[in-house]
Amino acid sequence: MLSQLPKWVELGAFVLALIAGCVNAIGLLGFEHQSVSHLSGTATLLGTELLSLSLQKIVHLIGILFAFVGGASIAGFLLHGSTLKLGRHYDTALFIEFLLLAVSSWLLISGSFFGHFLASAACGLQNAMATTYSGAIIRTTHVTGIFTDLGIMLGAIFRGEALDQRKAKLFIFIIVGFVLGATFGAILHAKYEFSALLVPAIICLLMAITYRVYAKHHS
Repeated sequence: MLSQLPKWVELGAFVLALIAGCVNAIGLLGFEHQSVSHLSGTATLLGTELLSLSLQKIVHLIGILFAFVGGASIAGFLLHGSTLKLGRHYDTALFIEFLLLAVSSWLLISGSFFGHFLASAACGLQNAMATTYSGAIIRTTHVTGIFTDLGIMLGAIFRGEALDQRKAKLFIFIIVGFVLGATFGAILHAKYEFSALLVPAIICLLMAITYRVYAKHHS
């Protein structure tokens, strides 16, 4: 448990959530209305497609699920433990996410459905870049858990407990970032279609460089 988060965490969480919201919006608008930043919808679609016996769609959905797990496994290999600290390979993970999104964009522009898998892998990688703060698992590619934790905090306030203002602030940053990212993604997709994925890809690259420089000067 961290008694105080580093100053850069809120900004980093906001930008990561913005990236995820952007990628997910492009996915919903362009990948046959499939979300890619989380898998609840994809797993549900897989369940419904099992009734239709459409082998091509079933294989495609299974591929998205496995790609997400593959991306998460990359983070599991690079990042050890759940708490957030400088010196870990967050810059490497962000650079790999940049590559996955950039190649995904190129494949989708070329008409290859394999681009869906790489976009899903990129989100799995980012989702696994989690930290534990005050007993809550912080992830940036979906907000269901964040809203759940906010509800728990609200219930605790009604019970007479003090509000953890720092944690609440972090949650709000993630929610706002994800929503704004979705808006940004919709705007980009309307104008650039699958080339829009290059924008969150470049943001990942800039974050990787920024983190490397910051960690070097504060190690």
